[in-house]
Amino acid sequence: MDWNLLRSFLAVAETGSLTAAAVRLGMSQPSIGRHIAELERLLDMQLFRRGPRGQELNERGLDLLNEVRRMGDAADALSRIALGHSQSLTGTVRVTASEVIGALVLPRLVAELRQQEPLIEIEIVASNSLGNLLKRDADIAIRMTRPQQLDLVIRHIGDIPLVPCASSDYFARAGKPQRLEDLAAHELIGYDRSDGIIAGLARAGIKINRSSFKVRSDNHLVLWEALRAGAGISFAQAPLVAGDPDLETCLEDMELPRLETYLTMHSDLRHSPRIRYVADYLFKAMRNYASAG
Repeated sequence: MDWNLLRSFLAVAETGSLTAAAVRLGMSQPSIGRHIAELERLLDMQLFRRGPRGQELNERGLDLLNEVRRMGDAADALSRIALGHSQSLTGTVRVTASEVIGALVLPRLVAELRQQEPLIEIEIVASNSLGNLLKRDADIAIRMTRPQQLDLVIRHIGDIPLVPCASSDYFARAGKPQRLEDLAAHELIGYDRSDGIIAGLARAGIKINRSSFKVRSDNHLVLWEALRAGAGISFAQAPLVAGDPDLETCLEDMELPRLETYLTMHSDLRHSPRIRYVADYLFKAMRNYASAG
């Protein structure tokens, strides 16, 4: 049996839709559909039923799932071992990071890296969801939480400071807050569904609520652009603020938590010169970034 059919089956089973499976595997939706139809024909059984949330496994599909997962884990392990023993610097390295790091920090670092090693190609996945290093969703991950998966090489890059800040235009229009209590009278930028900022300010004795955020989003890049556009005061990574001439800090004595930042990769990949080169380069570059604020 063609492993590609089983790989498509596993992707549909885990994502719940042909479209999401196609995105995961870098294929077209019709191709995924043909794979599922061919697999069902070869096994002479139906594996999915159409449910309210997409493609749902029936009983026979559930029986098959565990077996295919074991096969998938073995295939992933073989892939990691093969890559780990490759001695070539030529090829692709897939790096995942948060939206802010992936979109606003990594492009410059990657451009400098490729000037030194132009035969290395870099794929950047900017996402706040945790990539699965065991399944090769990425080769290297840069995250603000310490990973809990086993068999990972984990390196603590540093702790990135956060600062309260706004655009020069906003401060010219609304003035700078001089005390923590003044924040309640200002236009703030914050999360839509998360209460992280509200809880943090509450610990500092500042009471605000969701309506205090005049611009809200759970997408960090939207919040960053709203900050630069002068929509209000927000809390951003100090190195990014320091590098933007249109932004100014305020309440410099305010104690804010720092973002613990880690670089991780699977232990099977530590012997690959290409992966190790990119990991070492990004580790040093990110340490410089973290200390620049």
